[in-house]
Parts: sequence; structure tokens; C-alpha cells
Amino acid sequence: MPDIRFYHLTRRTADQALPELVDRAYHKGHKILIRCAGEAEVSRLDEHLWAFHPDAFLPHGSARDKFPDQQPIFLTSGIDNPAGSDVLMLMPGAGTDDIDAYKLCCVIFNGQDESQVTQARSLWKNWKDAGHNMTYWQQSDAGKWEQKT
Repeated sequence: MPDIRFYHLTRRTADQALPELVDRAYHKGHKILIRCAGEAEVSRLDEHLWAFHPDAFLPHGSARDKFPDQQPIFLTSGIDNPAGSDVLMLMPGAGTDDIDAYKLCCVIFNGQDESQVTQARSLWKNWKDAGHNMTYWQQSDAGKWEQKT
């Protein structure tokens, strides 16, 4: 059963917060699957992860690239996990049917978008009722992550 972390965005967008979360997991030795709501988001995030910071590098790919099974960070809108990732990052609106295949699942949602908040609350309730270990993180006024109880 995976640990589940909810990341409530209040100061930054998902695109701004994602590289930091992925970088942390990657440098701890995890393989990461970033599940997007659609192929347009996969393409957009693919470009974003190459250019988000001039001094940073997050090796990643998608089904369009060669050797998807060797990608340490894999972007998809489907349920494929060709590299055997152990961390799942769920972007807003992405599917959630297979979280038990991962050690860690991170749900990223925008607190200013009522539909994303509603979806996150529903996931929280369902997974809490199923007995998952969950934590809730929210951005502070300074943009840092703070664990809330």
C-alpha cells in the first residue's frame, strides 16, 4: 500500500511546483511516473522539464522517445509504466486507478480551482477509508511546503 501525499498549491502553478517535487524524488533514487490528464499536457510538460531552470537537469521521456523502459522520469496520460517507476505524480485531472502499484503517490492540485479541490477531497476520503497512510502539504506564504494536520 503506497504512502500518499497531497500537495495543495496556493502560490505556484503545478508546472512551477512539479520540477522541485520530481527533483527531490529523483535524487533520492526513485523512478518517477508523471501521469497527466492528456497528451497535450504530456507534450507541454516534456518541454517544460527540459527548460524550467538553466542549471538543472531532470532526465525524462515519454512514449514518443526511444527506450521508454529506461527513462528515470516518464510522462504519460495512460496507465503505462514501462520503466517500473515506484513514485507516481498525479497532475490535476489525471487518472488514479492503479496507485497500489507504487510506493508513493503524490496528488498535486490547485487550491484556486474548485473542481480540483473537489476531486482531491474525494480521493482523500476514498483512500482514507481504504486505510492508506496519507499526508497533506500546503504552500506557505513564502511558497515553501508545510505539512498540515
